Parts: sequence; C-alpha cells; structure tokens
Amino acid sequence: MALRLLILLFLALYFLVSSLHASEGDADPIYNACLDECEKSGCVGKICFQHCKFSSDGEPIDGPWYLQEPLYQKWKQWDCRADCQYHCMISREEQRGKRGDKPIKYHGKWPFQRVYGIQEPVAVAFSALSLAVQFHGWLSFFILLNYKLPLRPDKRTYYEYTGLWHVYAVLAMNFWFWSAVFHCRDVELTEKLDYSSAVALVGYGLILAILRAFNLRDEASRVMVAAPLIAFVTTHILYLNFYKLDYDLNMKVCMAMGVAQLLIWGVWAGVTCHPSRWKVWLFVVGGSLVVLLGIYDFPPYKGFVDSNALWHAISIPLTYICWSFVQDDAELSTSTLLKKTN
Repeated sequence: MALRLLILLFLALYFLVSSLHASEGDADPIYNACLDECEKSGCVGKICFQHCKFSSDGEPIDGPWYLQEPLYQKWKQWDCRADCQYHCMISREEQRGKRGDKPIKYHGKWPFQRVYGIQEPVAVAFSALSLAVQFHGWLSFFILLNYKLPLRPDKRTYYEYTGLWHVYAVLAMNFWFWSAVFHCRDVELTEKLDYSSAVALVGYGLILAILRAFNLRDEASRVMVAAPLIAFVTTHILYLNFYKLDYDLNMKVCMAMGVAQLLIWGVWAGVTCHPSRWKVWLFVVGGSLVVLLGIYDFPPYKGFVDSNALWHAISIPLTYICWSFVQDDAELSTSTLLKKTN
C-alpha cells in the first residue's frame, strides 16, 4: 500500500511540469488598466494612497523621497506600486467573483487578503508554530541525551547520530523562520532565503535518511554519501541566488528529493524491527500528503487558506512525530550499545 502511494507521488511529480504555468492575471487588461490609473492618480476606487507619487519607473514625480513615502513603509516595502498591485488585484477579483469566475494568479501569487500588512497570515502562523514545535522537539532530544541517558566516559553520547540530528534541527528551524518571514512579505531577498533554506533542509533530510536507513556509521561511508548531495544542493542554491531565481526548478528539485527520502524511510520501516517503526509510517503518510499539497495548488479559501498553508499545518504534527521517533531511536540505540559493553 505504501509502495503504491509512493509510486503515485512519482507520477504526480512527473505531471508537475504541465501544472506550472504563467499567471493569468498579469495579462488581464482590466487589471493592467487599474495599475496604470493607480500610478497616475494614487487611487483604486475610493481607496487612495497619500504617498503614491511615483512614475512607472519607480522615480518620485515631485519632491524628495522622504516626502512621498514614510520610512516604515519603505522598510516593509509596501510602496506605492505594491499597494496598487494589491488593491487592483482585490478589486479585480471582486468583479470576477460577482460573475462567478474562479480566482486567478497575479505575478505568480494567488490573491490573498492582508492582515495588518502580513501577506499570508495563516501560512505565517503555521510556520511560527512549526518553528516552535521544532525547537521543542530538538530541546527535548538534547535534554534526553545529555541529562537522562547515560554518557560515555569521555562525556559523548552513545547515540551515533546525535550530531546529524543537531544539524537537522538547525536547518529546520532556519527554514521555518525564513518561511514565516517570506510569507509576511514576499520580496526577492525573502524569496531567495526561503527557497535556499528549503532546499538545504530537504537535501540534508535525504542525506540523513540514507545514513540512518542503511545504518552507516563510519566516516568514510558517510562522506561518500553526503559529498555528492552537498555539492548538488550547494550548486542549486548558488544557481538560485546568483543566476536565476527559478521557482519551477526549485519546486521540482525539492519534490524529487522529498519523495526520495519518503521512499527510503518507507522501505526501511517495512523491513526493520524497530519498535517505533509505526511513527515512521505516520511520518511517511503525512509527508506524502505534504508532497501532494505542494503539487496540487489551489486558490486560497476566503483569501486566507491555500494548499501551501495546509501543508504548513500538517508539518506541525509531523515535526512532533519526527522528534518522538528520534528520541525513541536514541533510547533504543543507547540501551543496545550498553548491553553489548556489559
């Protein structure tokens, strides 16, 4: 059953190419006419922006910049053009909704409703919760190893994957932090940080899955597995940051590595006698849902909850399950090694 589900994920990944396309809203003549008018008048309907005095190339029409736009808006980058795009998008979607038309994307994004300037408030909330659960899981793991389980005479832990999981925790918390920032405000810098931290986490997760599933303990074997994957992920991150910020390519890379590690964990859970393998099955099933939600992109319900927000929500219990298994694995490994030494 699990193998069929993973095969389905591979097929879904294959058809991902056809599901990614340019935004329809960018070519909408009514939306573009609204933008042109907003840049001239500083208003969208009855909503006007006091500091909207910019030409189409972004230069202030009259007076110095500090008279045109407050510093706090400049820092948040909710400038005149961003406000025009947002309110024209909302206005256009209201018109389309009255005609019974489905929402469409604008500039690669679904029409979300802002809350206190936050672009995707639900995704931000779930990202923050995932960060908190990730920190709690790592802290519990740290306390278990250093204060509850016995240590070697040199004060090192008996669990041979301790350092690997510490690195995983740092990368995971880094990802969820930048995910929250990115969904607060989508600009080029936050987008690069979000994409880079995501592919770094997924790539390292694949390395960790291989090392743990195949029980690779010696340094030579670990280096042979990790080196090519680290080189690939590093090259991909450099490509995104210094050559082309390609969302479609990054999605395919993350999906491919994500499915690969789910397949590895699924096969391992099927052949191992580990007492906590059922937690791995839960993680694989939940991770499969996350992959499917990443592929099946649908417009936000009521302007707030889309597929991205849902997979952020699913990641919260998955994070708890993951660290619960890691702690069980550490306890089992420690007790096994202690029996061998006694």
